[in-house]
This record gives sequence, C-alpha cells and structure tokens, in this order.
Amino acid sequence: MTSGKAAALSTVGTTVAGISAGIGGQLIWGFFPVYWKLLAGVPAFEVLLHRIVWSFALLIVVVWLRGLSGRLKQALRSRRLMAVLGATTLLISANWLVFIWAANSGKVLEISLGFFINPTFNVLLGMAFLGERLRPQQALAVLLAAAGVVNLSIASGGVPWIALLLAATTALYGLLRKANPIDPVLGLAVETGMLTPLALAYLVGLHWWGLGAFGQQAGLSVSLLLVMAGAVTAIPLLLFVFAAHRLRYITMGLLQYISPTMHFLLAVLLYGETLTTAHMATFACIWGGVVLYLADSYRLSRVPVAA
Repeated sequence: MTSGKAAALSTVGTTVAGISAGIGGQLIWGFFPVYWKLLAGVPAFEVLLHRIVWSFALLIVVVWLRGLSGRLKQALRSRRLMAVLGATTLLISANWLVFIWAANSGKVLEISLGFFINPTFNVLLGMAFLGERLRPQQALAVLLAAAGVVNLSIASGGVPWIALLLAATTALYGLLRKANPIDPVLGLAVETGMLTPLALAYLVGLHWWGLGAFGQQAGLSVSLLLVMAGAVTAIPLLLFVFAAHRLRYITMGLLQYISPTMHFLLAVLLYGETLTTAHMATFACIWGGVVLYLADSYRLSRVPVAA
C-alpha cells in the first residue's frame, strides 16, 4: 500500500470516528428530556445540585487520566480566567436548571425552540462583542428567527422565556469560553468544582433533615439516576471534544441540530405536547433561519484562504 493510500484511509478513518462521536454526543443530549423526566419526582434544584457534584467527581478523574492536572493548576492561578469561569459557572448552572425544570414541566417543545434559536444569539453576540459584521444571509436568518419569536409571543400571549433563557445562556456561555480558550473538559471541571462545596453542603443538609431524595425517599433507582447524572453530563462532552478535533467546523455545525430535532420529536410524538398553528409558523421561521445560517457557513468554509 502506497503512503498516499495509507494517508487517505487514515483521513477517512479519522473522519468516520469523528462523525460517530459527534452523532453519539448529540444523541445523548437529544435524550436528555427523557432522562430528566425519570427524575420528575425530585425537585429540579436538587437534581441540579446532584448533577454538579457527580459531574465534578467524574470530570476530576478524567482530568487526571488525560494528564491535565498541570494545566488545571495553571488555570487556578489565573485570576482573570477564574473570574471568567465564575461567570460561566452561573450561566451553565442557570441553563441546566431551566432545562431540567422545563423537561419535567411539559415544556420540551420550548427547549427545542431555544436550541434552534441559539445560532441567532451567537450572531448577535458576535456583532456586539467581537466586532463581527452581519452578512446578508445571516441578517435574514436573524430576522426570520425574530419573526418566529414575535409570532409565538403574540399568539400565546406571552414571551417564550424558557426558549429565550436557554438560547441566551448557551450563547453567552459560548462567547465567554471563545474569548477565553480553555480545554472544554478542564473548564467544566473548574466550573462544577466551584459549586461543589455549596452543593454538597445543601445536599448534606437535606439528608440530615430527611428531606433529600438520595438514598432516602425515592428509592434505589432514583439514587442511581442521580449519581449517573455525572456520567450523562460528561460523556457527551467528551464525545463532542473528540469530534471537534477531527471534523470541520461546518460539519460540527450541522451535527448540533440533531439534539433539538430530537427534542422536538420527543415533545410532539412521545409526550403529546400541543403543536399549535402558531408553533408551526414559529418553527418554520426558525428552521428557515437555520438553513440560511448553515448555507452561509458552508459557503464561507468553501472560500479559499489567501496564502
């Protein structure tokens, strides 16, 4: 076998592995509503605290196994980075709490809408904070998404705050992380580590007063689900990191719509959430914006870079 053929096969193998990991991570994220609904009997805030504690416990092991302990110490010594990670900690905690609460409150359709809207928020934040210019197709995508949100607000008599909160916290989190690069796994380990002492104190207090779900009121199956929340959080992230290092940006952009599509299908087909005419009009606007956004990203990725 020639070296050229070997290199080509290696590239194909790397791409296949990356796509497999990317799809795997998105499928897990897509089934998140199912997982959190299994914990519907536990208050969303308590579920969040368990997710933080068990995620940190698993991620710190991953950091050690990946040989990132030195970089962790370096990150902890940077006051600026720790301040940024303090902000991202609040954002991701709010995002997780809203997601868990919405899933257990029959609002999976709004979860789906939120993650479909997210690219629009990314574009707007890029303009506001990174000095990025809005390309024509991006402008149309933003207008379509805005029209969809306004339509749903008027039709339902209220702002779809769950979708907007999820989109806003996700976009702001991504902006801060982009402006302050750090390994995703290492960053999440620091973020969950910041809250773990407080989360543990609260959970121990609940256990002391006999009010906590873990090991007491809800039974073994619920306790195991709470513990597994750490793995459920970390595994798709690890798959995402693996895929991101092996795939083009546009490919990752396409894959990221698997999970909100699954949320949409789960909401309508499994949980029987009402899909009104207003919802359909809104999603039509959002999906139109998504198509324009991805088409623009693909076109840009095909433009050759000057030497």
